[in-house]
This record gives sequence, structure tokens and C-alpha cells, in this order.
Amino acid sequence: MEIEQVDKGKDSISIRMKDADMTLVSPLVRELLLDEMVDEVKFTAGSTGTIPVLFVKVKSGKPQTALKRASKKISNEFKEARESVEKASK
Repeated sequence: MEIEQVDKGKDSISIRMKDADMTLVSPLVRELLLDEMVDEVKFTAGSTGTIPVLFVKVKSGKPQTALKRASKKISNEFKEARESVEKASK
């Protein structure tokens, strides 16, 4: 998945997510919506031939920080799941 910044404001950011897999996008959107510092999240899948766009607006702080925070949470969840599967399969 390729990520490209489309627009950035003081409290918001829009990024294109080329070849976005909903398996990854859905948890990212979920984590962003759960974040108390995030004011608004929009994911536009677009139509055939267009690249999906994720918009994030924060109440305070930087929108990039909110994206990093959500990404890290998801990464940790997947890591814990992998470790559980590995442990169970021994």
C-alpha cells in the first residue's frame, strides 16, 4: 500500500491510500474514531479507478501524531495475535 499526502492543515490531513486493503484500513479508522484527540475521520473509497482518501481532523495536537498512534496500536494488536497463534501452535 502506498500512502501519499494530499492536503495538510494545522489540525487536519488527507492522505491517498493506493492499493488500500480494507483489512488494514478498517482497524485504522476504528482506532482513529476511538482516539479522544481526534475530532473527525472520513474514509472515501471512491469509485473504480480512483484512489481512496483518508481524512483526519484532530481537536488538538498534530493529525500525523494521531495516525502514528493509531498505527502503533494496530501493529501491537497484530503482534499480540501473531504471538498467541505461534504459542498455541507449538
